[in-house]
Amino acid sequence: MGKTLLFHAKSVVTMDRNQPRASHVAVRDGRVLAVGGPNCADPWGGAEAHVDLSDTVLMPGFVEGHAHMMAGAMWDYAYCGYHDRIDPQGQMHNGMTQIDQVIARLSEFEATLAPEQPLIGWGFDPIFLTSERLSRHHLDQVSTTRPIVIIFSNFHLLCGNSAALALAGYDAATNVEGVTKGSDGQPTGELQEMAAMFPVMRRTGIDFRDLTQTDAALRSYGEVCKRAGVTTVTDLFATLGDEDVARLAAATARSDFPVRLVPALGAMGGTPAEIAAQAQAMRDRSTEKLRLGAVKLMTDGSIQGWTARVRAPGYVGGQPNGLWNTAPDQIFQLCEEMQRQGLQMHIHVNGDEAAEVTLDALEAAARKHPWPGARHVLQHCQMMDAALFRRAAELGVACNIFANHLWYFGDQHTALTIGPDRAQSMDAVRDCLDAGVITAIHSDAPVTPMGPLFTAWCAVNRRTMSGQTLGPAQCISVEEALYAITQGAAQTLKMDAEIGSIQTGKRADFVLLGADPTAVNPDALKDIAVLGTVLGGEVHRL
Repeated sequence: MGKTLLFHAKSVVTMDRNQPRASHVAVRDGRVLAVGGPNCADPWGGAEAHVDLSDTVLMPGFVEGHAHMMAGAMWDYAYCGYHDRIDPQGQMHNGMTQIDQVIARLSEFEATLAPEQPLIGWGFDPIFLTSERLSRHHLDQVSTTRPIVIIFSNFHLLCGNSAALALAGYDAATNVEGVTKGSDGQPTGELQEMAAMFPVMRRTGIDFRDLTQTDAALRSYGEVCKRAGVTTVTDLFATLGDEDVARLAAATARSDFPVRLVPALGAMGGTPAEIAAQAQAMRDRSTEKLRLGAVKLMTDGSIQGWTARVRAPGYVGGQPNGLWNTAPDQIFQLCEEMQRQGLQMHIHVNGDEAAEVTLDALEAAARKHPWPGARHVLQHCQMMDAALFRRAAELGVACNIFANHLWYFGDQHTALTIGPDRAQSMDAVRDCLDAGVITAIHSDAPVTPMGPLFTAWCAVNRRTMSGQTLGPAQCISVEEALYAITQGAAQTLKMDAEIGSIQTGKRADFVLLGADPTAVNPDALKDIAVLGTVLGGEVHRL
């Protein structure tokens, strides 16, 4: 039996309705022993050591239920985004508002590369730029011989220069869905969704697995999480082999690794039965800090990339409906097999058509193979309306909503993608909660920066970059937003018996904050400082 530690904070916000406030938490063997005042450990023989956190407000560690481990390693590439971003070391990278600025930054980065090395950029989003669409002709200004690939911020599109397109054999004769062409019949360089993107990515060495499986990538991801106050995080489309699992188990077992990791196996590259068998085998290799066994299905694409599948009346600019990364009949097959095998699914649904098809597939699977505790999770849910949330509730399906989109893309969705009326109700956390659905909110890092307090601020205030409140009827309270980044997110991972609140018996995972989120003005929620985390009783200060 280990030593009993007594943590003393300025205030403890427990997220436990039975004892919502405290000043002390007793911890033994990595779990909460008691919660209360300075004498709360006395029934257990008293504390053997004191941990002074009196300069902080203690909360349950935040749970990021939708992120990707490449959020750390992406910074090895050239950042090309519109928004200012902070890297894992705390360095600011200024955003760029014109294509000429992007080309200038890429030219600077190109000068640092070895002659045979492709130039990779990331974070670009043309929806913010008023000039022409980024094309291979722009990137050819940087180099016509070095392959150049720019991954868009949504990770559902990219643009390549002529050399990169040539590697994949893309030309006027190419007939691949997602390879866009200009009026001259030639590829513009823009590639939409996975079938079109992967040939270029493979040939230029862009392997998301490599961005997640190195020791440096793991350390960087841990740093991203710690800075955000996150103590449990997902990698929500993981490519995992036996060696990868062994590497993750070894890395997460280190005492200095500051987060619990929950990868979900990407459901691509095999039959439904093969994917299920792989996930089943991995589940048995779970550890205290590494949880395996869930799978991730990818259905449609990105709303701001016009590749999400939306119901009538479609996109306001008249763009064609989006692309299926997994065709509807395959979605039905995958849902049935994972349900039959008892495997929890996390399913990407951005557009409302994708959400409807997925709920149909889940309902059909549940009729054939009843499983009351499945707790599958729809991810993003950006265009789901009250009726779709009610269907989710009837099926016992949880929803993890991409609330950050309200600030990052709300104005663009209003003007350019789905129009002002549907934009008012997108990312409808209020409707989701009112339907009785298990609800979480997320950042989808690195699509947007990981920061649960910012995500909570988005759901509470629904502010866009221009300052408008996008759909005030969908605003939620601070308390509800805090639930969504702690207990709600823990429920989507089936870990709510262990994490999500500070209660006796749960894991001693906390976030150290500079102020009490329930006591500040709701508009200041995003500005509260994260001072560090505690994982299993181990303090990780920033």
